[in-house]
Amino acid sequence: MNTDARPTRILMVCTGNICRSTMAHAIAEQSAARAGIPILVDSAGVSDEERGNPIDPRAARVLRDAGYDVPDHRARQVSASELGQWDLVLAMTGRHLRALQRLADRAGTPYRGSLTPADKGQEPTRGPLICMYRDCDPEGSGDVPDPWYGGHQDFLDTLKVIERVTPRLLSIVSQGGLRS
Repeated sequence: MNTDARPTRILMVCTGNICRSTMAHAIAEQSAARAGIPILVDSAGVSDEERGNPIDPRAARVLRDAGYDVPDHRARQVSASELGQWDLVLAMTGRHLRALQRLADRAGTPYRGSLTPADKGQEPTRGPLICMYRDCDPEGSGDVPDPWYGGHQDFLDTLKVIERVTPRLLSIVSQGGLRS
């Protein structure tokens, strides 16, 4: 169990920060609060296209229908200078992961890159763990599907992935060892 008084700091990252990362942020934050797991969560996008926009209304609807509070949220773009402030940076797709790694490299921010069991015995480098969100998925890996171009069912499918990943993510966090 994580006994450090400082909460684990987690950043969720998608394209525009109005659908996937915002949904994952809300669900992780609310689930952790209910479980008494100390985390500090935020979300951002790799793009600035949606900067300042609220959560997509379709994402808000599926969150609300599933019993989650809808965050008062404004989209923002992730910055290279902030990456070192996070313990865990979770990318929704491989494209997002590569963009985050390039940002970290340009900023000179050292980072770790995997949640796989093989890494647990190695001495980690300092800096955030930057990896795929679905590295925590008990049913698979790869990209979290982007619901933006789809309809209600696409948002429900994305919600299901996030709800499946969240308990495993929180279990990993509560065991400690993710801090930079």
